[in-house]
Amino acid sequence: PPRSARERWAGAKRRQAVHSTKAGRANPTVTMESPLKLAIVVKVMGRTGSRGQVTQVRVKFLDDQNRLIMRNVKGPVREGDILTLLESEREARRLR
Repeated sequence: PPRSARERWAGAKRRQAVHSTKAGRANPTVTMESPLKLAIVVKVMGRTGSRGQVTQVRVKFLDDQNRLIMRNVKGPVREGDILTLLESEREARRLR
């Protein structure tokens, strides 16, 4: 069924919250049943986005130490921060 503009907007806001959630911050979309993954920021690669509002970082998963992926993080982030990832399979495109 076709969705209203309000439903599409709510879905977009939920997806935005999923892409970068910092550990320790309250996030209403996180439920206790969701499979959260913790990852530590190994290296800050640079800023991206049309206005530089997103930081690209390389993260290492705490449960799988030899797995490194790139993620986009909105908001302040530095090396050593622990991110709570709601979705751990998707990797960010490289910085241009």
